[in-house]
Amino acid sequence: MIIGVPQEVKNNEFRVGLTPGNVSGLCKQGHSVLVQRGAGAQIGLSDECYRIAGATLINSAAEVYNKADMIVKVKEPQPQECAMLREDQILFTYLHLAPDPLQTQALIHSGATCIAYETVTSMNGALPLLAPMSEVAGRMSIQAAASHLEKTHGGPGVLMAGVPGVSPAKVVILGGGVVGRNALQMAVGMGAEVCIFDRDIERLRQIDALYGNRIRTHYSDPLSVEREVCEADAVIGAVLLPGAAAPKLVSHEMVRKMKSGSVVVDVAIDQGGCFETSKPTTHADPTFLVDGVIHYCVANMPGAVARTSTFALTNATYPFVEVLANNGVMQALSIDQHLRNGLSVHRGVLTSKPVAQAQRVEYVPAEELLAA
Repeated sequence: MIIGVPQEVKNNEFRVGLTPGNVSGLCKQGHSVLVQRGAGAQIGLSDECYRIAGATLINSAAEVYNKADMIVKVKEPQPQECAMLREDQILFTYLHLAPDPLQTQALIHSGATCIAYETVTSMNGALPLLAPMSEVAGRMSIQAAASHLEKTHGGPGVLMAGVPGVSPAKVVILGGGVVGRNALQMAVGMGAEVCIFDRDIERLRQIDALYGNRIRTHYSDPLSVEREVCEADAVIGAVLLPGAAAPKLVSHEMVRKMKSGSVVVDVAIDQGGCFETSKPTTHADPTFLVDGVIHYCVANMPGAVARTSTFALTNATYPFVEVLANNGVMQALSIDQHLRNGLSVHRGVLTSKPVAQAQRVEYVPAEELLAA
């Protein structure tokens, strides 16, 4: 199979879909890998590294898309990339389609087979290709909150850890999944006063057993969320419904009641965000104000630590790239239920139920489509 790795074009996105080590592994199995020149240069993965690993260096993204059987990326394809996809091609990347009907329609129109990292599953029902970036984003969310609580970044001038005689910042984390637990780890490590919400009692028990009286756990109900959010210095949105639009847990009215200068970090923004006032931002312009509350809603947070993120991501995605390359897409999807769960669009048909529900459109289940 010919596998193409284009350079990412999203704002301040420096991650790359395959490392030189991945390229070497694929080439040794008889596959060809096309890498756009400069794809990994910003994170220390030079063109020469890829050439030595066996890749063919390509000057333009258009040529990569034109020649490759499978495109391996990091972020969702931008409009100009969707236009380069073709009917007999595989796209393997993050998609986050639920809040993005324009991208959904562009991928349907392309005729390509599009598999979303974020909905590929594992034996225990986890999301192994989403987890590494959720770990990164969860940890970064506390760094972002701490930075924007500083007066020089528009905040009220609050130190996350406080000092003897002065209280630390109060951090509220909405969601106890991978993002939430990693945010919790960082917030506790920085000395913040932390509470975390979830609706999974067993998960709250596990968190309580690990952190004890250093934190507070809450079952998520609207009144409790409102009470804690309105008293918080920083609120981390870490809610995930796999493949679906994120639920709006914090209303605009609740934001109006928050402290002036407090910070919202909406890690769920890729799936539409869990604050009613959220809208996607970029690393170039990461924040905006709503009723005096700072909103940090960068849709590709791990892109800021692109080298760490690239290796963390490709460690997880590479085995699935091998399955697709060695078996072809139809056989791979037939033999691997977990990979099949990632199928979002196939030859002009939407196959994701959560996306269909979010956008109120029709879909065909992957099993039914593949059996036809």
